Amino acid sequence: MRPMRLIKRQVTDADTIKNIVDSAQVLHVGAMDGDGMFVVPVNYGYRWHKKQDGAESLSLYLHSAREGRKAEAFFAGGTGGVRVAIELEEDRGNITGTFACAYSRSYRSIMGSGIVFAVDDPSEKEQALRLIMAHAAPDMPSPVFMPDALARVAIFRIDVDTLSAKERAPKQ
Repeated sequence: MRPMRLIKRQVTDADTIKNIVDSAQVLHVGAMDGDGMFVVPVNYGYRWHKKQDGAESLSLYLHSAREGRKAEAFFAGGTGGVRVAIELEEDRGNITGTFACAYSRSYRSIMGSGIVFAVDDPSEKEQALRLIMAHAAPDMPSPVFMPDALARVAIFRIDVDTLSAKERAPKQ
């Protein structure tokens, strides 16, 4: 991944990165199909897990109808998956200044890439929906998913392989 231009804004602390993933509410997924590039905003759930080398890895889950541009592009990769770009951010408000160009936004963000795979296993689909609901509606009691609904919904898992995090802190 290309080095960050403003290194002072780079976030490398693992706990802070995890907090950004948890605090953000919308995941933007960029992909390409026969019509060109596109970006879609989606709700998401996530899971951190250990890789064989002991490093932590992030998987993001999203749901979709089984038809439409996003689903068609993601299904097109078959078992090999499709390369996608990801972005999520936590908006932390305005930064004011004494002149127009001094104004900005405070934020924390993550950008990266990975491979998106269709999830077909019913138990993994249900677990993915639980992760999505836990992130989107943490106060909701344990949801129940009917077998016919699980069969109808498309679930996709993005295994993130590159990730960088950045923060523009609020003005003190």
